[in-house]
Amino acid sequence: MTDEKTQARASESDLEDMVASSDSGARKPLGAPGKLLVGIAAAWSLFQLWIASPLPYIFRFGVFNATEARSIHLAFALFLAFMAYPALKRSPRDRIPIQDWLFAAVAAFCGAYMFLFYDQLSERPGSPLTQDVIIGVIGIVMLLEAARRSLGPPLAIVASVFILYSLFGPYMPGILAHRGVSINGLINHQWLTAQGVFGIALGVSTSFVFLFVLFGALLDKAGAGNYFIKVAFSMLGHYKGGPAKAAVVASGMTGLISGSSIANTVTTGTFTIPMMKRVGFPAEKAGAVEVSSSVNGQIMPPVMGAAAFLMVEYVGIPYVEVIKHAFLPALISYIALIYIVHLEALKANMTGLPTSNPARPFLNKMIGFLTGLILLMALSFVVYYGLGWLKPVLGGATPWVVAVALTVIYVALLKVGANYPELELDDPSSRVVKLPQTRPTVMVGLHYILPVIVLVWCLMVERLSPGLSAFWATVFMIFIMITQRPLIALFRGRSRLAADTMEGFKDLWDGLVAGARNMIGIGIATATAGIIVGAVSQTGVGLVLADVVEILSMGNLMLILLLTALLSLILGMGLPTTANYIVVSALMAPVIVMLGQQNGLIVPLIAVHLFVFYFGIMADVTPPVGLASFAAAAVSGGDPLRTGFQAFYYSLRTAALPFLFIFNTDLLLIDVGWLQGIAIFIVATIAMLIFAAGTQGFMIVRNRWYESILLLLVAFTLFRPGFWMDKIHDPYQSVPPSEFAQALGEVEDGSNLRVQIAGEDAFGDPMTTFILVPVPRGDTPEERMERLGMELWVDGDQTLVDFVEFGGLAQDLGFDFDQEILEVMAPVDRWAKEWMWIPGFLVFGAIVLLQRRRRDASVATA
Repeated sequence: MTDEKTQARASESDLEDMVASSDSGARKPLGAPGKLLVGIAAAWSLFQLWIASPLPYIFRFGVFNATEARSIHLAFALFLAFMAYPALKRSPRDRIPIQDWLFAAVAAFCGAYMFLFYDQLSERPGSPLTQDVIIGVIGIVMLLEAARRSLGPPLAIVASVFILYSLFGPYMPGILAHRGVSINGLINHQWLTAQGVFGIALGVSTSFVFLFVLFGALLDKAGAGNYFIKVAFSMLGHYKGGPAKAAVVASGMTGLISGSSIANTVTTGTFTIPMMKRVGFPAEKAGAVEVSSSVNGQIMPPVMGAAAFLMVEYVGIPYVEVIKHAFLPALISYIALIYIVHLEALKANMTGLPTSNPARPFLNKMIGFLTGLILLMALSFVVYYGLGWLKPVLGGATPWVVAVALTVIYVALLKVGANYPELELDDPSSRVVKLPQTRPTVMVGLHYILPVIVLVWCLMVERLSPGLSAFWATVFMIFIMITQRPLIALFRGRSRLAADTMEGFKDLWDGLVAGARNMIGIGIATATAGIIVGAVSQTGVGLVLADVVEILSMGNLMLILLLTALLSLILGMGLPTTANYIVVSALMAPVIVMLGQQNGLIVPLIAVHLFVFYFGIMADVTPPVGLASFAAAAVSGGDPLRTGFQAFYYSLRTAALPFLFIFNTDLLLIDVGWLQGIAIFIVATIAMLIFAAGTQGFMIVRNRWYESILLLLVAFTLFRPGFWMDKIHDPYQSVPPSEFAQALGEVEDGSNLRVQIAGEDAFGDPMTTFILVPVPRGDTPEERMERLGMELWVDGDQTLVDFVEFGGLAQDLGFDFDQEILEVMAPVDRWAKEWMWIPGFLVFGAIVLLQRRRRDASVATA
């Protein structure tokens, strides 16, 4: 027994080292250096809260422009990277060597150079002094070394390759050659402007990402992570394979606040994996379930990974729109994973854990669930429209009234929770595990939901910026952390005001430090990825890559998507998700959009970026490097590679979704109404469950080979009904180019014309592409053409663009002078594509009948 405890402690220590080395830095120095390390980390968090708040403008002190804030942000990240991450595996963990002190100071100075000498640099744009160049060279070297320490060698190597490519362009072979960049030009572009290191990616890290990571760290330190695990197990642990279902839900909720798939795997996995093994899951499958659910936490709105905030800048849409487009695929993916777990439990005839909940008839359970749902909807309705009515009445006093109301609700929830005992889950390694009751478990921690409500309210109702929304949610979270212990103790009749308050401040301090240390890797990753983005913009390699990809794919969009997915997976083996997304989206997103247009498929930019984002996350699962799989295997005792392959198999549903929403943007709720959105959600969820049954080889009973093929075909039909409808009836009819205006006048408002044009691109090279032209309002063809802002000239068989209004709709769409219109495709009346769902459901019903007969026959035989 002693040996087992010693081994468990050693394993726990190894897991902590794994998380620390990948997320927050494995070094924990003692004494004054240790205090300095945590002090600077806390100072970074406080700095980020300060610049996000209205206080600098109220006190007219500490106001920084975007470039200065990014410079200070990077200085903190670089200093902490050299302090917290050892240079080598054999480097000391309990002290900081003198050379690391020196590196940290030099790197921080180089990072802060833009802030310290901002006025002088702004007076000589594009003309760096020798001093500027020297600082820039040292800064880039320090940044690459910080990236190597905190993120591993791959990102540093990729960034170095792009630097060498910039410098030695004339010596590159064939199509890759360019005129080259001088060292002065390189440093000016990469270190002294907002085009490279201090570009959009670092700006997003400074403005948005830090506050969301800090918010998650504070929520976790307050006890929300533990609360989510308890609630999930109390509600789901008693069903077939219940611990695995609970693991999916708990990991999904924890993923909202964690931001790290590895930390999520270890945090929830230390409890969920032993529980899964207890009810019959093999070690590899138990680990794979935890990995799949933990990794997918990054795609679940409203708090998505850092890459989601980069989409705001790269795609140019509000964060609320990103949430809207990402919500449906993420939810469907999680529902499908729960179903996969259910199928595994059915295959192995597993049971759940003994429940503590009182027995209730199924009807009573449904009535209780529906009552809770109706109350939640009513509360949302009252809050939304109630505040909408109060705001005009109260005016500037509204925030204060809302703050008082939130405080009253918070205290009331604590009072209610104090009436229930503090519940602790049993040790997962003990002989008997009895799940806690659902009602007391839920009631004890309801106040943890309030900061998330504040965040969602600010984002989606008040339409504040993501940074300001996270700031107000974090402020409320800080208030909760300081006050929850004293208030709970008071309500429980065991108040120790001073001690409880000090505990609250200690939790707050730990949260500030944890948030900053979790941000080191993200800050370094966004800055280093900025080198790659800067090199692409400076050398024009993106256009070269477009030519290479077009040659490799032979212009086929599906092959382009497969190449992009493969590139994301390969880069993701060494790059963190954020850096992977930045690199692949910068290189491939414009290529996919452009070649899609040339193939006649107008792909929305948000769909392409979500495609890249999904496969960047998939890289955390993919063997042989998926660190989350190694972390899960360390807990389960299984083989890491087998765990990784099993997790990848479970994640096929996540890999299929990006391909589906590229060709069917309804899944992203693009131009979809409420009723249609609900129908799409229901049908898409059923389709994903059918897809899961097809890939798992089991539904009601084990599938026969042809049943699996038919199930996959049915899933495809439900996801992409337009594919089959297009085979039956072409959605467009060809109109002569000379009749462009007539076609524009005959189709309905809100529809689109597909127009193929030929002309020259921005570099004078010939190109052919498609443009989706939204039909403007107007009663006559002439009025609509005027609103479009374009005039045509018909010369024999040719129809040319004769005039394009500056700043008009036509110019925004991509029309230009002297382009030739090759083809006009006008929409035709036909059956709605959703009619194809009917044969799909009929085939599915036939498979269900076949499997039920086999199940009944096997039961009768038994």
